[in-house]
Amino acid sequence: MNQPEDWEVIILGAGASGLMCAATAASRGRRVLVVDHARRAGEKIRVSGGGRCNFTHLDAAPHHYLTTDPDFVRAVLNHLPPEAFLARLRRHGIQTVEKTPGQLFCADSAERIVSMLLQECQKGRVRLLLDHAIQQIQPQASGFQVVTNRGTWTTQALVVALGGCSMPKLGASSLGYTLARQFGLKVGPIRPGLTPLTFDATLRALCQELTGIALQATLECAGMRFTDDLLFTHRGLSGPAVLQISSYWRPGMELRIDLTPGRDLLSLLAQAKTEEPGIFLRTFLSRFLPKRLAMQRILQAGGDGRLAEIGDRRLRVLADLVNRWTLTPNGTGGFERAEVTVGGVATAEMDPATLACRKHPGLHFIGELLDVTGWLGGYNLQWAWSSGHAAGLAV
Repeated sequence: MNQPEDWEVIILGAGASGLMCAATAASRGRRVLVVDHARRAGEKIRVSGGGRCNFTHLDAAPHHYLTTDPDFVRAVLNHLPPEAFLARLRRHGIQTVEKTPGQLFCADSAERIVSMLLQECQKGRVRLLLDHAIQQIQPQASGFQVVTNRGTWTTQALVVALGGCSMPKLGASSLGYTLARQFGLKVGPIRPGLTPLTFDATLRALCQELTGIALQATLECAGMRFTDDLLFTHRGLSGPAVLQISSYWRPGMELRIDLTPGRDLLSLLAQAKTEEPGIFLRTFLSRFLPKRLAMQRILQAGGDGRLAEIGDRRLRVLADLVNRWTLTPNGTGGFERAEVTVGGVATAEMDPATLACRKHPGLHFIGELLDVTGWLGGYNLQWAWSSGHAAGLAV
């Protein structure tokens, strides 16, 4: 029987954090093997940002992450801050665009970033084994043994970069958490993050009537508040504002929506009732909301009419339906429609300088597997780059 081939570093997972770790370690002269069950590397990178890869946010900082340890997040981000990754892209001639302040995308295709990482890996003679299902990890006296359906390898340092459970259609699984538990690490509860919210049949019917309407709104839940685009779909509510708040929402929690952020509708109605008493409610409200949505809110408040003919109580009901629309989701789009996984391997188990397990110095966990989840806008990929780079410098 042939002896397993020995490597200095084996990385499980050929996603954003895994490829960054591999390129970084190889640039230091380390012999690196990357193993993944997927048939192509970097699939989640390819679909990020609608195919243009929202690869970072220049304002990446701990307050943009769900975490129990902001200092841990700060230390890891400092290993490779957004400006450093942006400089890397420029060295490769990759053009970028800024969609909103600080939110950066590839000017053409996300494929450019995947190609950059693969080129860096190739330059460092990283061996990439795709379509290899990981079956078993065994600790050894001087490292670890990795068993797959197509071969067995040994390594001095093992980096687990298998990602979370979001986007199972791209091959996501819970294997990384299983491995963490195998080595006695604490793994907190996980749930879908940056995912649409679902509602009961009544609200779904309302949303179906309004499908296609998009507007800026403020959503509040669990002490958090986000102002961004809200989208009505045939399934419920989606759009950036919903995706952001979904990471904080828990079953049973109420969601409050302000459909005219920055405008106190009751005050505006009172002013208009004095200055434009003959104006119809639908005409007035359509100044601030799409017409279909304005009419729906008016009908729910009791119907249309001239402002002079409508009592103050009904106007208060309408104002509440616009500025303080309160509803309770009955679920989320699940991991199938989630962009990230919230929760995971406890950061207390890890050394922020190396991303190595405190209990097992040669074992590293990086990327989405850790209990660190970024907001929408490039923060999660920045976490992947930074944590992958930190581990790559240490293995």
